[in-house]
Amino acid sequence: MVLVHGLGLSGRYFVPLARRLAARGASVLVPDLPGNVRSRSAARRAPEVVELAGALRRWHRELALGPSLLVGNSVGCQVVAALAAREPALVERLVLLGPALEPGAAGLRQCGRLVADAPREPPGLLAVAASDYLVTGPFRFAASFRHALRDAAESFEVHLARVVAPTLVVRGSGDTIASRDWTRRVAGIVGDGRTAEVNGAAHAAHYSRPGAMAALIEQFTAGECA
Repeated sequence: MVLVHGLGLSGRYFVPLARRLAARGASVLVPDLPGNVRSRSAARRAPEVVELAGALRRWHRELALGPSLLVGNSVGCQVVAALAAREPALVERLVLLGPALEPGAAGLRQCGRLVADAPREPPGLLAVAASDYLVTGPFRFAASFRHALRDAAESFEVHLARVVAPTLVVRGSGDTIASRDWTRRVAGIVGDGRTAEVNGAAHAAHYSRPGAMAALIEQFTAGECA
């Protein structure tokens, strides 16, 4: 299983979920995408979403992982969707947790949704995110956000339509960023999609409710998510 972080972050906020998945017997890898936090120096500028997908593909092939279950959070959903569309042989299943950027929504509106979500997240997550954003830097973050907005408007749904792997689209019941209607729309675009909600969670359900997320993923891999 490969867990792919969101905009300007590192894989640190996936640790609670990674530990629970590993405890259930899974092999779990959590890469940091180039240009972000500890991998900031791996890219001279903020990479485009398709460039991040390309870097993830090269990393995946270098490790000879074989077909994997990919979990993307927030803008990470756009990255794993681009990879799944371009390299279907590498993706056995796909989990899209809180796909963040809805096509047609203005950047300021998207930022407002992010601000509204913050008070709903655990303080520990906010501390991790603030530290990661500081290392990534405001200019790099802003450039990455522009790239992600353009990808959402021009490419995300195109990539989703090319995904053939079984896909689970998940949102926290209190997520102000990924609406219920939008997650259902995402699940309807992919060839084999379904949705689920994590009660008591906001945008980062993998951090606030890692046990519930691990159970959902386990059910999904077992073919039990309708």
